Amino acid sequence: MSKPQLELADVVRRFVGPYKEQFGPLMLPSHHRALQDIPACMTEAMGGERYHCNECNKAFWIYHGCRNRSCPKCHGRQTADWLQNRTAEILPCKYFHVIATVPSELRSLFLRHQKILYGLLIKIAADAVRDLAAEKRYVGAEVGILAVLHTWTGQLHHHPHVHMMVTGGGVTKDGTAWHDAPNKYLVPVRKLSPLIARRFAEALQKGHPDLFEQIPAEVWKRQWCSYCKPYGTGQDAVLQYLARYVFRIAITNHRLISMNESHVTIKYKDHKTDKWKTERLEGVQFLRRFLFHVLPKGFHKVRYYGLWHPCKKDRQARARLLLDLTKLTTAPVQGNNVLLVGDLAEEALEQSSLESHDPKVKCPKCGGTNVLLLARIRRGKANVVTWP
Repeated sequence: MSKPQLELADVVRRFVGPYKEQFGPLMLPSHHRALQDIPACMTEAMGGERYHCNECNKAFWIYHGCRNRSCPKCHGRQTADWLQNRTAEILPCKYFHVIATVPSELRSLFLRHQKILYGLLIKIAADAVRDLAAEKRYVGAEVGILAVLHTWTGQLHHHPHVHMMVTGGGVTKDGTAWHDAPNKYLVPVRKLSPLIARRFAEALQKGHPDLFEQIPAEVWKRQWCSYCKPYGTGQDAVLQYLARYVFRIAITNHRLISMNESHVTIKYKDHKTDKWKTERLEGVQFLRRFLFHVLPKGFHKVRYYGLWHPCKKDRQARARLLLDLTKLTTAPVQGNNVLLVGDLAEEALEQSSLESHDPKVKCPKCGGTNVLLLARIRRGKANVVTWP
């Protein structure tokens, strides 16, 4: 019989006490909430329903998820719905993947002022890409950008950076034409990197001079790293991006290898060698690294710019019309790419069927769907409501 998968909830339960003893006064409200929610996820504490399976004559409980955005077991329903909603926005054009990072000297400041600096980084990076792309020598039009903040490395070190999926073309300012980006080329990173650095410095000087004064002068002389490469065409490329970047969290359960009384072993991919490696961390240190990546309450890590901004639905429609009229891209995506949407959505639903209130509940023992609701526990309530 195979050994049960070690879960993040198990690690939190084991080390939350020692962690709070050491770092309790320094913890953010979002950290307290994550350490409270994750071990309670899909347990009686979150409420749930009791069913009877008419196919195998067994009774079972299904408990709800915590819905904390740092929990590796939640958000399957939201993910599926979000994927389905995005299909209407996908333009049948090529796409580019752009990454913007900050120098290591800024990381401690970012940790202390997360809402301000993370938000500023996302906006400045996206606006820099938009403005460069709008120049006639590059795209000469307004592109669409989906920007996602990531803050981690495989070893859970703090490393804030922004992933951007950018349309490989855009609508001209007068709205009369679609301009394609040059083949395998969007904007030069040798210009993008210093532009982001300069605008970031200017924004801090103007809006947050107290933070600007805390940054060593040599930071602004360093090379800020950016990266840009073609990512694919049409719906297939977009969905790959969404699955790979938008829904990723700092660590998932499958990367947890083992745990004892004092340490946790994780696996991570070394991108220099493209091989999986392991690291053994003291339990409290593991939780500290994990909590580096629990974002403040209310912070939006996914944002839209240019053609994809929510206020520009008319520009999106015009872009789609222009693409069809000029035939500068491939035909609208059909067939198995449409199935990919369904496949991803179905997978997401399966991952969280326990927490999604799916009316098609499956018996965990036989897989049957002929089930009868017997009782319900509300979240945080001890009383059980039963049905006759």
